[in-house]
Amino acid sequence: MIEHPAAGDPLSGFPYSNVVVSGDLVAIASQVPFDENHHLIGPNFAEQAHQVFANLRQCLLVAGCDFADVIKVSGYLARPALVDEYNAIYRQYFRPPYPARTTIACQLVVPGMLLQVEAFARRPVAE
Repeated sequence: MIEHPAAGDPLSGFPYSNVVVSGDLVAIASQVPFDENHHLIGPNFAEQAHQVFANLRQCLLVAGCDFADVIKVSGYLARPALVDEYNAIYRQYFRPPYPARTTIACQLVVPGMLLQVEAFARRPVAE
């Protein structure tokens, strides 16, 4: 059975779900540095990164997970020079053993957006 927990509205009516749960596997669509009103927050990378991880946390919570349950993270950065700062902020949310990870520098769709992050998690086993 596939579930689509309510984790905020998809942006601009794009055809996707923020969170999809299939059994114990949780897939989270790329989270972006938008606030609850779908506005891009400031031009500062750290502010944007913390907003992205706050949005990711919200998606994890509606699926019954937290950062410790994440098994794979893909980060997309607007510039390769942001990798060190991304790593420092990433360590504030994830602890060893870290999830498997991919980090790619690429052009992002929204002007001024510096990163987006998607993830896969496993729901904790109920005891």
